[in-house]
Amino acid sequence: MRRARRRNAALGLLAWLLGVLFFLPVAWMVLTSLHSEPDAATNPPSLGAPLTLDSYRTFFGADGGASPWPSLANSMSASVLSTVFVLLLAFPAAYALSIRPVARWRDVLFFFLSTKMLPVVAGLLPVYLFAKNVGMLDNIWLLIILYTSMNLPIAVWMLQSFLAEIPVSLIEAAQLDGARLPTILLRVIAPIAGPGVAATALICFIFSWNEMLFAKVLTGVVAQTAPVFLTGFITSQGLFLAKVCAASLAISLPVLAAGFAAQDKLVQGLSLGAVK
Repeated sequence: MRRARRRNAALGLLAWLLGVLFFLPVAWMVLTSLHSEPDAATNPPSLGAPLTLDSYRTFFGADGGASPWPSLANSMSASVLSTVFVLLLAFPAAYALSIRPVARWRDVLFFFLSTKMLPVVAGLLPVYLFAKNVGMLDNIWLLIILYTSMNLPIAVWMLQSFLAEIPVSLIEAAQLDGARLPTILLRVIAPIAGPGVAATALICFIFSWNEMLFAKVLTGVVAQTAPVFLTGFITSQGLFLAKVCAASLAISLPVLAAGFAAQDKLVQGLSLGAVK
């Protein structure tokens, strides 16, 4: 008993140390964002420097600078709409690959996975030329289409593993009662696979929100997203460390809020099928 208690205490202490270690960069970013630029640039850093909200005022355009709200709205639109489209496409595909598997379904899953093996930068030039020829540069719908196609393979893989855990007997019982496929998907499978769908949606939302390479190259002013707006604080005049930390924290808040709101569903979804 004593050995078990000591071991549990040691593991608990180790978990706390790892948690503090992972949280330390975030705490440092928050503290730096509350300092003035001269205090944030000191080496070694000044922990006892006066706190100020000037960096946040600059980020939100209170001092006459560029407003971040259009960029935040673009990121929210692209992330939410692409996530909705991904779920609408991935859910039937996962159903066909798990509950009612098509022929050579393993090859189909491998094909989905193979689309993620191409580096994103390798497809940047063809996508740019296509968008230029069809007149879709600096268009938020181009990003929505790209984010949907980029997140669709991982969504199919995740949902397929979740739906594979649903007993087929439930679906057969619904079919005996006269339920058609749309009714089975919406009223039988979707409620059971809710945690898995939530986990998939959250991951796709985070991937879309954080994407910057395509947004940087394919957008200008109208469809500029929040990560691209963040790079505006890195100029030829230097790195404004306090402003960058304030902007990074403000831009991360929607993702943190979504993760906090869906944390129980995320844990359930990611652990679904782990214990038999």
